[in-house]
Amino acid sequence: MKAFTRSGVVLTAAALSLSLAACSASNEEPAGDTSSASESTADAMMELSGNLQGAGASSQESAMDAWRAGFQAANADVTVGYDPVGSGGGIEQFLAGAVPFAGSDGLLDESEYATAVERCDGDGGAYHLPMYISPVAVIFNLEGVDSINLDAETIANIFDGNITTWDDDAIASQNEGVELPSTNITVVYRSDSSGTSDNFTDYLEQASNGAWPYEATKEFSTAADQSVGADGTSAVVDTVTSTNGAIGYADASRAGSLGTVALKVGEEYVPYSAEAAANIIAASPLSDSANGENDLAYAIDRTTTDSSAYPLTLVSYHIVCSQYDDETERALVTAFEKYVASDEGQAAAASAAGSAPLTSELSAQVESILDEIAAG
Repeated sequence: MKAFTRSGVVLTAAALSLSLAACSASNEEPAGDTSSASESTADAMMELSGNLQGAGASSQESAMDAWRAGFQAANADVTVGYDPVGSGGGIEQFLAGAVPFAGSDGLLDESEYATAVERCDGDGGAYHLPMYISPVAVIFNLEGVDSINLDAETIANIFDGNITTWDDDAIASQNEGVELPSTNITVVYRSDSSGTSDNFTDYLEQASNGAWPYEATKEFSTAADQSVGADGTSAVVDTVTSTNGAIGYADASRAGSLGTVALKVGEEYVPYSAEAAANIIAASPLSDSANGENDLAYAIDRTTTDSSAYPLTLVSYHIVCSQYDDETERALVTAFEKYVASDEGQAAAASAAGSAPLTSELSAQVESILDEIAAG
């Protein structure tokens, strides 16, 4: 059979193999459920072999472990790795060509879109594919208190250092009957470039009636005197857990036994749930900055008054090229992403991380986009 080599990759009719420079401890086989993908899904996949490495949002880590396990069970000669360095780090690696896909809780900005045109072969640039829908929890550590009610304005004033003790009237007035101590509040925030921070600050900017004086950003900043930066989701959770009086924000799947905030939506207070997270996405339009109809980048409406929706929700994306220079790379990326977007892949993520599965319509739309991704 005729074979050709390109950048050290060999492609034959028998198998496809892919070697990528980016490696990490995440390349190891994941623990947990390794149930096979459905027979129909497996039959539809090409016979693949090689390594596929991604990097990005730490919010996706639990879901990614489940996706890797399911995909590798159906493709025994493929190893999928994922480095949960944060959305900013994943985008940086993707744009540099170190990984063929990035996980991100936030959207590419204008300059990143432009860089993606250069990074991806052809003029199409990059696409956002929504793969993981999850509420972001406002978490806290206060002895004897498991849940409190807060509106966005109060949360903004806490995180910017204007409210400094837990018995402040702004908090107490929304929590009648809850015994709140005079403990000082320690604000814990993401010190790395983070899509979770981007979603959290977008919520504060949209919903706090001007109390949050900053624009939405992956780079969190605060004027709070008593504040601690933590690198990654796990570090935020660990810091809040070990600090009495601390408050922070993290993907809800990582909240554990910490106290959580029910957000004021309209006239009611809404605790986080996968169902409420899905409802806010269903009601939100695509972003005006989206890169054409195949770029499914959402502009989430944080100001809804619909109490069936949870406005502090992130859509975590897989950012992929619209075209890959090498057929091997394209085949591995599209096969893996089709599994992630499938009913089985979404069910695996929901079980592992409590995320809200994509609707069947959105899953079909993602698969159609993946079918259009070309090799140069």
